[in-house]
Amino acid sequence: MSTTETVLLIVLAGLVVLILANIAFQVAAERNNPPIGVFTDCDGVRLHYIERGDAAAPCVVLFHGNGTMVQDLVLSGLVDRLAHNYRVVCFDRPGFGYSHRPRTRIWTATRQAALFAKALDQLGVRNPVVLGHSWGTLVAIALALRSGYAVSGLVLVSGYYFPTARTDFWLMSAPALPVLGDLMRYTISPIISCAIMPKLMRTLFAPRAIPPEFKNEFPISLALRPKQLRAAAEESAFLIPAAAQLRLQYRSIRCPVRIVHGKADRLIEADQSRRLHALLPRSLLHLVEDAGHMVTYADAAGIADAVVALAPTAPVRTA
Repeated sequence: MSTTETVLLIVLAGLVVLILANIAFQVAAERNNPPIGVFTDCDGVRLHYIERGDAAAPCVVLFHGNGTMVQDLVLSGLVDRLAHNYRVVCFDRPGFGYSHRPRTRIWTATRQAALFAKALDQLGVRNPVVLGHSWGTLVAIALALRSGYAVSGLVLVSGYYFPTARTDFWLMSAPALPVLGDLMRYTISPIISCAIMPKLMRTLFAPRAIPPEFKNEFPISLALRPKQLRAAAEESAFLIPAAAQLRLQYRSIRCPVRIVHGKADRLIEADQSRRLHALLPRSLLHLVEDAGHMVTYADAAGIADAVVALAPTAPVRTA
């Protein structure tokens, strides 16, 4: 056997070991972190979601950002705050948490909104207030723009609305590439993602410290699964095109809008929200001091108040 053949054999063996290890890691992650909600099948997609609060009360729908899942919005305290007086429905968006993301579709914000309009109709949700965080703001906007589904209002938190030069988003999209991306996701991508995760988390929460509830309870291992890394990589690639497509329709939003952004956001500059506010006459803008991208943790009470201001009158619980 030649030296070249020996090297190739060693590389191949190493790849096989990494693939098997990542498959085992994914199985362990799901065994240690089972679904916290229930499932519904809609348009050929199995969606995982949680529902809290009074089923007869006005509804609030929550969409998380890229790379996370419903646990993020639960740990922020938003779900519990809103569930006190409202019906709260929070989905794992396609490919995240335990929701499926069929590879036969291009999961743009508009495509996701079409899916969720059908899912919400199946669940009997009418005229909800829709809250989106980060990438989820684009899904929320796309849902509000649909002619066949009415929303009472939008609460847009830490969103990216206008295309800018962001090479970091393109670099993070490599695991979404066909074939090569698949190989990356089952070999080196989980290792690289695990290595950069501490710094990324500090950046997301800066200038504040990472809250103990997130640090101790968020299921990071689920976020590092190869299949979720594909969804996150795709959304990194789709972010700028999605903003470019939707920006032409922002003036068509007819419902009232509340826009929230951390002034010190190091991932998405607060000027994104200022520009959107300037375009929407019926919007109110709240910039939160000493808060970053995860302003959902820094000002959960203020964001919940923004939802309440848009929601239909809810029954007040006395106990």
